[in-house]
Amino acid sequence: MARGWESKAVADQIEEGESRRRQPSETEGTKEQRVLKERLDSLKLSKSRLLQQLEHARHPAQRNVLLNGLKAVEREIEEVSVKVS
Repeated sequence: MARGWESKAVADQIEEGESRRRQPSETEGTKEQRVLKERLDSLKLSKSRLLQQLEHARHPAQRNVLLNGLKAVEREIEEVSVKVS
């Protein structure tokens, strides 16, 4: 008895999914690369928040704290970017 079109398509999708799990994709990279990418994304988000806070800061002491934090985040972004590349 021949299988129907839909059941064949479902079977192909299941087989394709299983083969993807067995062969990790090149774009996934290693666990370390994924962690570095996530860290880089987090740092970029922190940078954008610091910039936004800096726009609204009026007190000189607060601005200095934010500028120092921004410099630190930018340095770390550079370090992590080198490792990700």
